[in-house]
Amino acid sequence: MHVPDGFIDAPTSAVTGVVAAGALAVSLRGARRELDERTAPLAGLVAAFIFAVQMLNFPVAAGTSGHLLGGALAAILVGPCTAVLCVSVVLLMQGVLFADGGLTALGVNITDMAIVTTVVSYAVFRGLLAVLPRKRRSVTVASFVAALVSVPAAAVAFTLVYAVGGTTDVSPGKVATAMIGVHVLIGIGEAVITALTVGAVIAVRPDLVHGARGLQQRLRLRVNGELVDAPAPTAPVAARTSRRTLWITGLVTSLVLAGFVSFYASAAPDGLEKVAHDQGIDKKAEKHATAGSPLADYGVKDIADSRLSGGLAGVIGVGVTIVAGSAVFWALRRRRSEDVSPASTGV
Repeated sequence: MHVPDGFIDAPTSAVTGVVAAGALAVSLRGARRELDERTAPLAGLVAAFIFAVQMLNFPVAAGTSGHLLGGALAAILVGPCTAVLCVSVVLLMQGVLFADGGLTALGVNITDMAIVTTVVSYAVFRGLLAVLPRKRRSVTVASFVAALVSVPAAAVAFTLVYAVGGTTDVSPGKVATAMIGVHVLIGIGEAVITALTVGAVIAVRPDLVHGARGLQQRLRLRVNGELVDAPAPTAPVAARTSRRTLWITGLVTSLVLAGFVSFYASAAPDGLEKVAHDQGIDKKAEKHATAGSPLADYGVKDIADSRLSGGLAGVIGVGVTIVAGSAVFWALRRRRSEDVSPASTGV
């Protein structure tokens, strides 16, 4: 659902840029509360994983494909504020290095794919957890539904932005009908990927899943006639998988997906591209500012072999994204440590 340059007029793009900048500022502050020494490395990995899985377009209808947006997945794994930053890092890398998503439309894409998906999915997720049994399975079920809802929500958000600042005279009603219809189908794929990923992480390290915190009630013991909280276990069974092992496994998985599996992804246009072509809202689409990039269109320039070119581009993308994301999240974690240290010493 990467919006290219030219779909949305300059004033509306500028407004969404301001909205995105404000949301990022709020998210930077919020992420400092969400991240600690355990979860900061995971956040960088989540960004790289989203980049890798977004390369795996899956068929959803005749001549149409879809791909992960990632807002729900990131919000559940590392928290909503950190999620906005994760998806934004991915969108920035894609726009600058791979000519995917217009640079003047970066505000539109962050608002739509990072902010809307995260806010909607996390609200749905928390609402479901409030009524479902307090079990790990409930987290997976809530993840599925939250991810499913987030994709058509992003389609609605794009339609609203188009209604305000679209550069063609196609009826917003036609755009809404086409966008929502195909993105409901894409949402099913998003839900499956999100639920499987969250379920896999929660099976080995539930303590690292933001959405699962507080899921288990603390055991209470009766001591001298009074109920007191039992000490938390120091080495739960699920924690036998070390953070390093989880991180390495996630990184290797991301590299394999981007460097090898992506070659077999659907070549059909994604939901937005298909709707834009069919409805004619792409008439004023502009050439990407970095169309001449050595990595444009997810291929390495001057490498003739398409499999090698695409695979190498995917590996480079995962590497750049995890470095950029990790740098941001480690800086935020360090800032949090500096804030906590004076407070703890009474300074």
